[in-house]
Amino acid sequence: MGFQRPDVSSLNLPNLHKKILLASVFVVGAALLWPTQQEFSSQRIPVAIDIDSLLPHIAQQDQSPVIVYQAKPILNHVIESGDTLSKIFELAGIDQRTMYKVLEADLEVLALDTLLPGNRIQFWGNANGELEKLELYFNPAHQVVFTRFQDGSYEVKDINIDGVWQNRIVGGEINGSFYVSAKNAGLSAAEIQKVESVLKTKLNFSRELRAGDTFSVLVNDQFVEGEPSGITSIEGIRINTGRRDITAFQNTDGNYYDMNGQSLTPAFQRIPLKRQYRLSSRFNPNRKHPITGRVRPHNGTDFAVPVGTQVVAPGDGVVTLVKKHAFAGNYIVIEHDNKVRTRYLHLSKFLVKRGQRVKRGQLIGLSGNTGASTGPHLHYEYIVNGHPVDAMKAKIAEAKVLPQKQLQAFQTLVRSRSMMMDLG
Repeated sequence: MGFQRPDVSSLNLPNLHKKILLASVFVVGAALLWPTQQEFSSQRIPVAIDIDSLLPHIAQQDQSPVIVYQAKPILNHVIESGDTLSKIFELAGIDQRTMYKVLEADLEVLALDTLLPGNRIQFWGNANGELEKLELYFNPAHQVVFTRFQDGSYEVKDINIDGVWQNRIVGGEINGSFYVSAKNAGLSAAEIQKVESVLKTKLNFSRELRAGDTFSVLVNDQFVEGEPSGITSIEGIRINTGRRDITAFQNTDGNYYDMNGQSLTPAFQRIPLKRQYRLSSRFNPNRKHPITGRVRPHNGTDFAVPVGTQVVAPGDGVVTLVKKHAFAGNYIVIEHDNKVRTRYLHLSKFLVKRGQRVKRGQLIGLSGNTGASTGPHLHYEYIVNGHPVDAMKAKIAEAKVLPQKQLQAFQTLVRSRSMMMDLG
């Protein structure tokens, strides 16, 4: 159907009225046919335009690089025995120049040197075929991520997740050696070694323990989103020999004391040198690069010492790394008994080996000027629970007995843990 104009000539009206009527009919008809704003809007709302179907080639060009490079790594590799860093970068198709830029960023955390079989490394590229992101996965609680800047350099983030900690009590009777008895009760080899290390000055495990003696150990296990991270902490130890009780409890400072607050580990010295030297650069987590303006933390303390200066262990511990690094130079890492890790960079000579146990004051190396160093010095790092701390300001247990104020809080902690161990 169409709009029909009425025949106004047949109407018995004056000419002027006929003209007015005819004009009115046209206006009304036009108004009926002309779309209103409401009608126009109602027609637009339900219409969905599929741009991808209309412009398939353009859509693919604009979107596919984002989807491919962000959603899926170019290499997802689980570290195996015999792997080298250069080999892994080659597998990912990343050139050596980029690898050295990553190593330069890694100077802040030295994470790439700590990769072990079973750890995972992932590479992500960008639309230009450049390394955009590199992720190291050590366990659910610890990852390290390198991210590319526009100028081709990289920043590094050391991610430590606290998670949830749960206690468990492991105990039993001595039947044979302490190691075998504790292993059968559920302690790991590392946990047994920790117990023996803490009590080494109080108990001769091979001579003093007899069949029927009892032991109880309070362990704290870390979980991240319900998954065990593999990180544990020994919080309480009690061994009853029938003649005496030997106890050890970890205080909030990370050190172990008996029930009376007597330290079970030698005091920790503040600096790893035999005497005080001038500080050439202090700990500064907010230090900015003078050219780029980016924050590049200085996670240690630099001592202005001549090449060949003796470097000593500030406390008892185990040497976990003895490495040569393109930027850190020759360096050593020691894991101590109080949740502390120390690092020593730019050395000229190693005097210890990986896996060796060292004591406070023991000579471990000689200072130098190796790696990316602007002059002879010792770069010393003090790390607590994975976090860098200023060694010059850290609360270091240098006393053999807890002061009275700390002792009261410690004894409250001991009572609480002893009750848990009694229930266990």
